[in-house]
Amino acid sequence: MEDKTPAPARVVVDEPLDGRRRVLIDGQDVGVVVSADELRRLLQRAGVLEENATLDNPELIEWNGGGPGDWPAAPR
Repeated sequence: MEDKTPAPARVVVDEPLDGRRRVLIDGQDVGVVVSADELRRLLQRAGVLEENATLDNPELIEWNGGGPGDWPAAPR
């Protein structure tokens, strides 16, 4: 019998560029964020992150150029 459970979404957070981090979900560009809170809201709206989930789960999020605590100041 074939497992028909959908695979979890693959989230990639690119390395910081001028304080901004590009976010991809399953290869689709879904936007740019400047903080962990903004990333959390984006992923919750997309339905790939539960309210109390952490951002340091390597099975969900691939971090490039620093982890969930790496947010250089974005220019204003």
